[in-house]
Amino acid sequence: MDYKKKLEELILTVIREGGSDLHLGTGRAPVIRVAGELIPLVKNAVFTANDTLGILGVVLEKTKIDKFFENQEADFSYDFRGEARLRGNAFFQKGLICIVFRLVPKVKTIAELHLPPIIADLALKKQGFFLVVGPVGQGKSTTLSAMVDLINNEQARNIITIEDPIEHVYVPNKSIINQREVGIDTKDFHVALKSVFREDVNVIMIGEMRTPETIATAVTAAETGHLVLSTLHTNNASQTVDRIIDSFPGDQQDQIRTQLAASLLGIFSQRLVPRIAGGLIPAYELLLNNSAVSNLIREKRTHEIDVVIETGMESGMIDLNHSLMELVRAGEITIENAYQFSLNPKGLERMI
Repeated sequence: MDYKKKLEELILTVIREGGSDLHLGTGRAPVIRVAGELIPLVKNAVFTANDTLGILGVVLEKTKIDKFFENQEADFSYDFRGEARLRGNAFFQKGLICIVFRLVPKVKTIAELHLPPIIADLALKKQGFFLVVGPVGQGKSTTLSAMVDLINNEQARNIITIEDPIEHVYVPNKSIINQREVGIDTKDFHVALKSVFREDVNVIMIGEMRTPETIATAVTAAETGHLVLSTLHTNNASQTVDRIIDSFPGDQQDQIRTQLAASLLGIFSQRLVPRIAGGLIPAYELLLNNSAVSNLIREKRTHEIDVVIETGMESGMIDLNHSLMELVRAGEITIENAYQFSLNPKGLERMI
């Protein structure tokens, strides 16, 4: 079998069907995900062990394949004919190889992504720490890419991204953009992040904050005149603040509270909700840092942040339930999906 040709046929199917993911595994036919639903490609033959290994040989160099067998998992990116990029992960289950590809959407504008205009204002800030949070597959990287691209097109700044792997590829416009991939261009996130202080950087985009060391350095960078953009796998703003602080030993938590209270710009939590007309649309929560939020962070009262968001809409904050209800009223989503994606269904019920 021509494995490159087979992979390209499957990727074309994902693109043609408006899908987001491609699942390949030994002992089953390929499966794609479209609008959140898994769809088996039953007209395709069941993959053998040689087939998955053959596909692996298309996307990984031999040295990386050797490392994959040593580590038993691997992250990678794949360029499809210069027309699309995919990020992927290979792993074992029951001793058999599985590979999952995610189609990286082309860089879109904040308006095209149906994000609130205030995100553009935050992207053009000179310094601060801004986080996009939410579960896996909810568009966090896509939102960050829109912010980076806006900066690139409107400001002359030095932008450095640290990613694992590189997803969106940017074409420098007004800005300088250096994209560093962990494992290829740098040893790890923390090493790369420490280096940016000597690289005359203005904007730092960190694909994911995985360790307390990375978080601490990111917060320090935001304090010292840089705009820092990153993601976390958390559900909302208050949980994000707690996750950051709880990742540090007890004797360091007061310091990180003080730093975070001073450097935080905001936290944007998003969910991709199925649209009635097809496809997905974001519902979101936005926390903006102000004196009240800073005090809550410093005084260990993060449980009150939700109330600040609900009552801070005049200052630009956005509550998830209000976002969901606006989508319902606009005829974009069903009330059933609004309930499903709400983190406070009882509060949503009171709004109806």
